[in-house]
Amino acid sequence: MTTLISYEHYQQRINNFLAEKLDNLSINDPKLLEAMRYGLLIGGKRMRPYLAYITGEAISVDLNDIDAVAGSLECIHAYSLLHDDLPAMDDDDLRRGKPTCHKAFDEATAILAGDALQTLAFDILANHQFSTIHKVSSTPVQLKLVQQLVRAAGYQGMCGGQALDLAATNKSISLAELEVLHSLKTGALLEAAVLMPAECSELVTAEHKLILSQYAQLIGLAYQVQDDIIDLTSTEEELGKPVGSDVAANKSTYPALLGLQGAQDKAENLLQQALQALTRLPYNTQSLANFATFIVKRSR
Repeated sequence: MTTLISYEHYQQRINNFLAEKLDNLSINDPKLLEAMRYGLLIGGKRMRPYLAYITGEAISVDLNDIDAVAGSLECIHAYSLLHDDLPAMDDDDLRRGKPTCHKAFDEATAILAGDALQTLAFDILANHQFSTIHKVSSTPVQLKLVQQLVRAAGYQGMCGGQALDLAATNKSISLAELEVLHSLKTGALLEAAVLMPAECSELVTAEHKLILSQYAQLIGLAYQVQDDIIDLTSTEEELGKPVGSDVAANKSTYPALLGLQGAQDKAENLLQQALQALTRLPYNTQSLANFATFIVKRSR
């Protein structure tokens, strides 16, 4: 298994940052705050924050600025999981080996907790004191980051992808349609985890942002292909949720369309393209290369 450099360090860093943000909120409704804490802090691999941190490292961005980027991304991801697990969506009972938020609390509280985590993401960006110094005539970094996150999380990104996913249930869709679905549902936030740190630096050229975007799109797709493979090949204990849940829900998957070996070959091909993209950047991209490899080689 590929070792992710400083993974535990950054995982603890973002956990501390998010816990502090919740601790600083005024307590209006204790139950809602506890549900937010449950949805945000009960576990998770923190892949999006980690990708943001290692991108920031590669392009020499102040990591205090990346805290805000990583925190906003994880809040959006956590809110999406709370809503995805609801009976009206994927109707899941387990998340990370524990009861989903609507099972631990109730459906209304889970909806509100998701809503509150979504707004917390933008609160974090709007109120963070970024160290990046921009020219008077340039767009403030907060606005650029909010624009990126809106694009990644909303209709043009994650939410749009989830709608396509729901519409595709109990239907047979093409490989091209499946790739569009997952480039929005999964890939958009991973791409934001690379492009948002790039917006925190005035030294990253438009060409380099384009290459970073290509890398992120490739690993975003690879992430979902590997997820589909894992859904067939892992145990419930490893996954923290029922095995074969996508098949049981009659969703189109890469193994269903390509066969298990075909899906594994596709994941490997996406990995090689991502690694090739990194060779065109003038930065130390070893951590980004390791991350891409980890995405494809992981088993849970």
